[in-house]
Amino acid sequence: MDQEVVRLDARGVSKAFGQVVALESADFDLRAGEVMALVGENGAGKSTFVKILCGIHRKDSGRIVLDGREVSLGTTARAERAGIAVVQQELSVVPTLSLAENLFLGQPGARFVMGRKWLRRHAKLELEKVGLDIDPEVLAGNLPLAERQMLEIARVISRNAKIVVFDEPTAALSDDDIQRVHEVVKQLAADGRSVAYVTHRLGEVFEIADRVTVFRDGLSQAPVAVESLDTDELITRMLGRQLNQMFPPKAKTIAGPIMKVDEFETAGLAESLSFELRKGEILGLAGALGSGTSSLLRGLSGTQAPLGGRVTIGAEETDIHSPADALAVGMAYCSDDRKFDGFFGIRRVTENLTAPALRRIMPGGFLSRRRERQLASSLAAMVSVDQSRLRHRVNTLSGGNQQKVTLGKWLGSEPKILLINEPTRGVDVGARAEIYRTLRSLADEGLTVVFASSDMNEVLGLSDSIISFFRGRVVNRYGGEEATPELLTRDISNPTLEAGVAP
Repeated sequence: MDQEVVRLDARGVSKAFGQVVALESADFDLRAGEVMALVGENGAGKSTFVKILCGIHRKDSGRIVLDGREVSLGTTARAERAGIAVVQQELSVVPTLSLAENLFLGQPGARFVMGRKWLRRHAKLELEKVGLDIDPEVLAGNLPLAERQMLEIARVISRNAKIVVFDEPTAALSDDDIQRVHEVVKQLAADGRSVAYVTHRLGEVFEIADRVTVFRDGLSQAPVAVESLDTDELITRMLGRQLNQMFPPKAKTIAGPIMKVDEFETAGLAESLSFELRKGEILGLAGALGSGTSSLLRGLSGTQAPLGGRVTIGAEETDIHSPADALAVGMAYCSDDRKFDGFFGIRRVTENLTAPALRRIMPGGFLSRRRERQLASSLAAMVSVDQSRLRHRVNTLSGGNQQKVTLGKWLGSEPKILLINEPTRGVDVGARAEIYRTLRSLADEGLTVVFASSDMNEVLGLSDSIISFFRGRVVNRYGGEEATPELLTRDISNPTLEAGVAP
């Protein structure tokens, strides 16, 4: 389809929440058959614009023209009737319904008028479009996260919308699953649909987008052809400054051993695992989703049961069967799903930051508001959260600040070892750099950090040493600067499955 045909044209769109201006006179256009990337730091205004486009928020001013006709998109139902569908970052799959029922949920009478045979047959066709060869009668809650995300995408594109908005669809996906999403997006554009694609993964912009619109400080910039940009220039447009050093310098010297893991076993690992950690070291666990990296962290932290082996911290062997056991021996775990178990969304930042350290702020069993404020202020400074945010509810913060709070709250327990699963998932490039600096600063002060990540650049840029995983097995171990992008790509995507040890 001719990409010169403007399908959607938004002009002067503004939105404020009380005294906070989230979006100020933003302009945006989307052509038929193109993929437009929307990028910007958390809080830049892009999410607010997308929610206006999808009918979740009402705009305060401006106009939106769709196929030459001005439209009002004040509700999600109106947006859907206008031909706009959205793949949300937060999954809306109903776990107690089958895949088929999820696919046609919201289509009036589909289950009862069409019948189960019709549902099953058509559901299978829709699932195949996104590469899911699964029985449509399976409960959605039994699927792993990546397949639930593909189900979400299948449900949206089955609506035959003219405009499909993808809001961070790959934040929780492995490289292989990301490619599946990219193929779907490219096919939608080839079929003449228009795609607005919100992402923090800048590589995706150059992989699938025709043009990119940058949002910064509530303002939109004129769209730019992707072919005319490089990564550095795109980052500069997003931040308003150059990001000279994404990753801080690595440790020059690291102290002696602090933790030893012998023949450790837990669900998700195909074989036992042994390794040592040194004080002040940052160990990166590289692997796709389901590779075993997350399972190892959950098992070490007591979030899931260990099945065998020994863990020694210092000179003492531990007996960890719960997160409380782990905290008691100086080990804290920060999960990969902050909105599920990372923070209390309706509580203030102060309360979240101090929650794991109640003993420090409750002398004699009574809460000391002064100690609570002092500790929260100190922790906020450590993770670069603005002090003015301490009284805000966490669910009102940007994704980057939510992640900082999720990380910062564990520092109040004064751990010796910090386990982190996907430390920058769904976080913009500016906040990523701040999180990397925080982790390196903590390591320089003696904290040992173990993190799992499906982002290869993150593993390479932040780690002092690396262990790569594939299907529950260790593939290789690297120290210092031994690992390269080529080696890690081979390890986590097409290994021989025979664990080797780098010299």
